Amino acid sequence: MQSDKVLDAKGLACPMPIVRTKKAMDELASGQVLEIHVTDKGAKNDLAAWVKSAGHEMIQSAEEGNVLKFWIRKG
Repeated sequence: MQSDKVLDAKGLACPMPIVRTKKAMDELASGQVLEIHVTDKGAKNDLAAWVKSAGHEMIQSAEEGNVLKFWIRKG
């Protein structure tokens, strides 16, 4: 999956992955894709809810070992 920016939020506990994601998304133009790496399992539901409420699109998610990866297109 092609991404315009990668955010490493591994080792951060909620709500920091969301806070960092919002900040990173603010730096992208509409239509660009942010790739996020997290280890906090709670981030899966939190990110999905935030993406929907913020008007972005969750393109893909994957789990590699203990790392969750998400690709979000900015709305």
